[in-house]
Amino acid sequence: MENPDSSIYVFNTHIEAEEAIRLLSRSGFDLQKLSLVGKGYHSDEHPVGFYTDGDKVKSWGGVGAFWGGIWGLLFTPAVFFLPGVGLIALAGPLVSTLISVLEGAVVVGGLSALAASLTRIGIPQDRVIKYETLLKSDRYLLVVHGSIDDEMKARAVLEGAKKVKSV
Repeated sequence: MENPDSSIYVFNTHIEAEEAIRLLSRSGFDLQKLSLVGKGYHSDEHPVGFYTDGDKVKSWGGVGAFWGGIWGLLFTPAVFFLPGVGLIALAGPLVSTLISVLEGAVVVGGLSALAASLTRIGIPQDRVIKYETLLKSDRYLLVVHGSIDDEMKARAVLEGAKKVKSV
């Protein structure tokens, strides 16, 4: 787990990201203040597809099961194909930000729609480029939305569990 920004955590695997969300859930953290972004697959796991069935997300494949489980915890699940990034799966408040960027055709300084969305929620442009690069290399981004107190609580839970220092 890396934390180069106080509100975004980077995980190498979907298992690590899922465990972080479950830790936050068990600590009483409001999961409506979390967004998760990932490519939706790894080289050894190939989901066939995702679809919605009312409030539930159905999926096939190795990571499809992961996203289905995470989408049971987080809100507003979505799957997008973004030029330059590829197929990504998202859940949480960042979905509505991405949709508004896509609908408004707002691109900031030549950034991708995902990068523009991260910029819109207050992430500095130099960090946005790093996060997009990490996402392209199959990492997972966990975004903590909310107040400074929310960010501090999430950091305490995640660092306490992993014994990892923030960068």
